[in-house]
Amino acid sequence: MARYTDASCRLCRREGDKLFLKGQRCYSTKCALARRSFAPGQHGQGRKKVSEYGLQLREKQKTKRFYGLLENQFRTMFDRAVRMDGKTGENLLRLLELRMDNIVYRMGFAPSRAKARQLVTHGHFLLNGKKADIPSMTLKAGDEISVRQSSRKSPAFENISGARTAPAWLSFDEEKLTGKIIQIPTREDVDLEVKETLIVELYSK
Repeated sequence: MARYTDASCRLCRREGDKLFLKGQRCYSTKCALARRSFAPGQHGQGRKKVSEYGLQLREKQKTKRFYGLLENQFRTMFDRAVRMDGKTGENLLRLLELRMDNIVYRMGFAPSRAKARQLVTHGHFLLNGKKADIPSMTLKAGDEISVRQSSRKSPAFENISGARTAPAWLSFDEEKLTGKIIQIPTREDVDLEVKETLIVELYSK
């Protein structure tokens, strides 16, 4: 499957916002966006007027890169959101938040969504007591995630103590290495500063 292999920090600089793609590095002074707060490339510091389409595209690209999805994956998620009741933009963000890899990241099992996706793919987690190794699967309220017994001594889970505080819609037991979805996240629970209506407008053309 195609995947992005260039420097992750270039994506943050291109979007002009922290996408937290590098774990703890994003919180330190080594953050590329903090040192060079302009787009990459020789024209990165140039001034140019952004069109309405350009604004819509940037919102879509930022959201897609924040959650680590490819274009086809993101469009499929949008199509699902359209078929749901309620506002399409909020449905989209809700579906993105309920992805298995994002839940693993939100609970603090991994320093970034990319690392969370890798851990899920390698089969380190159980979902409601059964092996779950598909990062894109959509979870629901009441689902419980736990680290497999055979994986608990893995170096990947040695330094998760206090790494991140789980949001209010999730619960996390650090000692048992388990977490649970208490409720479906609301729009206020999404910490990405994005205007989802622009994404809806882009895909509705």
